[in-house]
Amino acid sequence: MPNRILISGPVSWNSIVYLDHLPEPRPHMQFALEDFETVGGTSAGKALHLAGLGRRVSCLTAAGDDAASIRLRAVLESAGIELQCVPVPGASERHLNLMTRAGERVSLYLSTPAFVEPDVAQFRALAEGAEALVMDLSETSRALLPEAVASGIPIWTDLHDYDGRSDFHEPFVQAASHLFMNADGMPDPLPFMRDRVNAGATVVVCTLGAEGAMALDADGLHRVDAVPAEIRDTNGAGDAFFAGFLHATLSGSDTDGALATAASQAVVALESKHLHPCVENALG
Repeated sequence: MPNRILISGPVSWNSIVYLDHLPEPRPHMQFALEDFETVGGTSAGKALHLAGLGRRVSCLTAAGDDAASIRLRAVLESAGIELQCVPVPGASERHLNLMTRAGERVSLYLSTPAFVEPDVAQFRALAEGAEALVMDLSETSRALLPEAVASGIPIWTDLHDYDGRSDFHEPFVQAASHLFMNADGMPDPLPFMRDRVNAGATVVVCTLGAEGAMALDADGLHRVDAVPAEIRDTNGAGDAFFAGFLHATLSGSDTDGALATAASQAVVALESKHLHPCVENALG
């Protein structure tokens, strides 16, 4: 059995509502084109795609005890993900995502679990023997970063739409050997990418939506085009891309090969109603 990948970060139960256009900031009425409930959260997306690629995955996450939390855990465990839950009272994280077919999104946080101090000994035991630590943005992951760094295991972090200034992101920026981001938060991400590689990061990857992605490592700049897809839902495409890159890297691919695998894996999410096709079967 392959070594595990340990993911620390948020999972959620989401309500997805499709509209013909996002609401304007005024009192009015709109009719939904479609609505459904599903698994969400950046750590869930990464875990589902890595498990789908045959990787053994553990996910350390905060989880409540309400009906939606029970359903959420059942879907993730049915995909073969080894859940390690930090118990929180009441509801797990829940979102209401207002979407358009063009991929526009407004995410409303309906509930966020109260912060519970993580068990460092538990994290240390889970990390032992792992091939990679994925430290997704969360208060729990932030508290565990010193222990993650001390483990000596490569740390992979997704900064999402980082603007280059956020104090919350800074410990993740400093700790990670493999950094991912999108271009939404910076007019030109290349100076930041160069700074991180010069500071010792193995690779920094920036996704560019329909324009593909670019990566910078010690050998220079690499680019990949987006793979054509019949888009069903854009939620989780970045997490699928991340998972494809991580899987390919652990399989021995160089940066160009990992980018190609990542771009292809993003299509799996884009063409699925859910974060990953396996969720459809789990939800019945």
